[in-house]
Amino acid sequence: MEKAIVTKDLTKRFGDFIATDAITFEVERGEIFGFLGANGAGKTTAMRMLCGLLKPSSGQATVAGYDIFTQTDRVKKNIGYMSQKFSLYEDLTVRENIRFYGGIYGLGRRQIKLKTEQLLEKLQITREADQLVSSLPLGWKQKLAFSIAILHDPSIVFLDEPTGGVDPITRRQFWDLIYEAAHQQVTVFVTTHYMDEAEYCDRISMMVDGRIKALDTPRRLKAQFGADSMNGVFLQLARQQNISNQ
Repeated sequence: MEKAIVTKDLTKRFGDFIATDAITFEVERGEIFGFLGANGAGKTTAMRMLCGLLKPSSGQATVAGYDIFTQTDRVKKNIGYMSQKFSLYEDLTVRENIRFYGGIYGLGRRQIKLKTEQLLEKLQITREADQLVSSLPLGWKQKLAFSIAILHDPSIVFLDEPTGGVDPITRRQFWDLIYEAAHQQVTVFVTTHYMDEAEYCDRISMMVDGRIKALDTPRRLKAQFGADSMNGVFLQLARQQNISNQ
């Protein structure tokens, strides 16, 4: 089966600073793949390269079967993307946001109308359809942004720190949407610095200073490092890096 994402020695330099240092990994189709690390570890840089938004300095990578160096337009058409800021226009209504992004994704008018009604009903916000997005609670904005990111049925969705700033209950509800998407064979690539969210992923990679220091299932990583939580695994990796830097 064709892999959803394949990278080999993918590197990004900004002058003398190496943001991502020869990272190599693969992601299976329909997998929930967690890309973890502290702020500044290189997670967002890696994601932006895979989305075709940032040109790598060296290495190789394919996303949905397309080369990120030479086929960026194909990559963008086959992925969904949700940024830390949720990517919604606060001065548009809920309905207008859905229609706007449906048009960007190339959906026809009939498709947009059908998907708009389906989405409003699914999220139980039909009554709020004509309210400005700015008036919605943060958790609602988050779930709406995710649903819009997969409105065009992409094969892969990239989520960049999607649960930042929301309460634990809303975070768990958001992950229910992720599970539902993965069940429909959408590959989910998610960056986060919440170590408890690693438990929800099929596999995770952990980045420290631009390098992938561990990659496996949460259960195997905890066993490997003798830790009872993913936070314990991360602390051991960070401690090892600090020692090697001294």
